[in-house]
Amino acid sequence: MIIRMDKLCIVFSRAFDIIEEEQIGASEHHSMRVASLCARMGRELGYDDDAVLALATCALFHDNALTEYRLSLQNNPDRERNIVLHCEKGQQNVSWLPFKKNFDGYILYHHERGTGEGPFRKREGEYPFEATLIAAVDSIDVEHRLQTITPKTLPALRDEIAEYANEYSTKEAIEILLDVLDTDCLESLLDDNISATIDKALPAWYVDITDPSVMRAAGFLAHVIDYKSEFTQKHTSQIANRAWVMAEHYGYDDTEKAALFLAAALHDIGKIRTPIDILEKPGKLDDYEFSVIKEHVHHSRMLLNHIPDFEKINNWATDHHEKLTGRGYWLGKASHELDFNARLMACIDIYQAVSEPRPYHDARNHEQTMEILYDMAASGAIDAKIVKDMDEVMKPYSMQDLSSPIP
Repeated sequence: MIIRMDKLCIVFSRAFDIIEEEQIGASEHHSMRVASLCARMGRELGYDDDAVLALATCALFHDNALTEYRLSLQNNPDRERNIVLHCEKGQQNVSWLPFKKNFDGYILYHHERGTGEGPFRKREGEYPFEATLIAAVDSIDVEHRLQTITPKTLPALRDEIAEYANEYSTKEAIEILLDVLDTDCLESLLDDNISATIDKALPAWYVDITDPSVMRAAGFLAHVIDYKSEFTQKHTSQIANRAWVMAEHYGYDDTEKAALFLAAALHDIGKIRTPIDILEKPGKLDDYEFSVIKEHVHHSRMLLNHIPDFEKINNWATDHHEKLTGRGYWLGKASHELDFNARLMACIDIYQAVSEPRPYHDARNHEQTMEILYDMAASGAIDAKIVKDMDEVMKPYSMQDLSSPIP
């Protein structure tokens, strides 16, 4: 099974943009604007497809460690030190990207300035040129919100950018940005146009789903989703690991194991849009709050719809709250509409959710967890055969985290 890794990466960037908007007030579609402009600058410089792909994808992922940055600020208010950790972790998080071009330092140094005033005190020429391009677009879009600039205000913005070039990045990077920042470019960055723009900007990138890079991508996004809340820092990754173990139990081939693992890693991507105060509420949710929680499944489906030929994996990922009785959500599917892997995902999600500690309940051991699953199976809500299989397979891991299968 071949997937479009470039489309998967764009979905990831949509998640990052939502996080940035919520946590630091960045404008919507920030990462996609940065990536689109960086791709345009790369083409201006004569980069080939491999070089553009590396630059633009790193631009998409430049703030991938933002959730970790937020949590580290809670523990240590030293902002400068946390920015260093944010950059270091951001580069580390994308080390799995299988580019043909070396991209070391592209994300690590995206907060540097040519004058040596960045977190690593690097001067121009001491870090990758591509990092200066990402820094230029990132800093300017954060300050000026390029989707709001009009043809009438563009000349004044260009003058300001040129005058304060070293405060944004380096003079060379700013000169290249100014070469491409015209009225047609501005129009391509508008909120209504940016999705089509980024789709065209990234070269097509085809990868077999069994390639280790796909599993690393899935594990990476699971990590980002989990760090949305301090109470769910293992939830998605453990569901993905449990899905892999169950797939091995059922004798799935490599392709189906990888597909199920990817679905599990993506199953809660829509929770990126769920307000943190609802996710971390210690007491019972009221009707409105529960309705907001339920919307995460719809958000997940909408995000994953952007990936071509992904319908089966999308269904496995987003049917995990459906019930065989037809009384689940988001779509209220009944048993005949839920295939085996959709039923399996529902059971795995419930197992992990009720066994891990949450604000409203303590951790449960395997026996306590299975009592809940057996009760749900007896009511007809979930698949009784799968519950029995999980009892057998998961028993040795009671109160333990499962190891990742990612090589």
